[in-house]
Amino acid sequence: MGNVLGLAPLGAMPCRGARLEEPLPNPGSLDELHRLCKDVFPVQMEGVKFIVNKVLSSHFQVTHTVHMSALGLSGYHLHAAFVGDQQLSSTEVFPTVVGDMDSSGSLNAQVLLLVAERLRAKAVFQTQQAKFLTWQFDGEYRGDDCTATLTLGNPDLIGESVIMVAHFLQSLTQRLVLGGELVYHRRPGEEGAILTLAGKYSALHWVATLNVGSGGAHASYYHKANKQVQVGVEFEANTRLQDTTFSFGYHLTLSQANMVFRGLVDSNWCVAAVLEKKTPPLTVTLALGAFLNHWHNRFHCGFSITVG
Repeated sequence: MGNVLGLAPLGAMPCRGARLEEPLPNPGSLDELHRLCKDVFPVQMEGVKFIVNKVLSSHFQVTHTVHMSALGLSGYHLHAAFVGDQQLSSTEVFPTVVGDMDSSGSLNAQVLLLVAERLRAKAVFQTQQAKFLTWQFDGEYRGDDCTATLTLGNPDLIGESVIMVAHFLQSLTQRLVLGGELVYHRRPGEEGAILTLAGKYSALHWVATLNVGSGGAHASYYHKANKQVQVGVEFEANTRLQDTTFSFGYHLTLSQANMVFRGLVDSNWCVAAVLEKKTPPLTVTLALGAFLNHWHNRFHCGFSITVG
């Protein structure tokens, strides 16, 4: 008997060249494009600060802050936060109400709501004692691979003044995000608009971001060398102020010593450093910061204790 070769139907044969394409990720919001690089830089500290965090329940938390300063105003801040039951991720819980009031009666408040599965709304209010300074309303749509945001700042129908900001980001590939921002402002006798283009490329260990428009340019580069070392480089150019700044920052994590060190050097001859130390099993964090401006011959330092 001869050999019989059985051929499978063409439609049943596996296609070796075909790949299941992964869905494109959501690019996030425009405000978060430079977040990784910004987190590397130390936060400026001055004076002595004592912070107590108290979790009252799974939904409610308060923070008491006492700040004593030799340069600015000393005072007390009460920060309260309420979170609901709709948790989309580790950083997104709806509804969220956050308020911060100082000893003079000035208030900063934010309200975040999940209107629909893809639609978010936010309201921001800022007062100085009994006078309103800022009121802002945001609407954000988050699709599978895009984000669109519309912001209205200080809308005044009677005075015919408003600030409108529109953001749009689109994921073109798994690593590349492109988009832009349009800022429109109107007040009696003045009207104008500024267009800014934005892009971000994310690799395995680094992220490069660029914003460029008629108002200037903002570029950042973040690189994670390993679990202990992270570095960030930032470039900002403002055409209106005719000012350009270049900054280099680094983040060092010493997990065995429960310490985090952040440093900064920029083109304005400023040097900054902040050291944070956790003291387990106590829920206490100590922070010490020093900032030196060689150009203006200014130096100040800060110390903080955080409990909870």
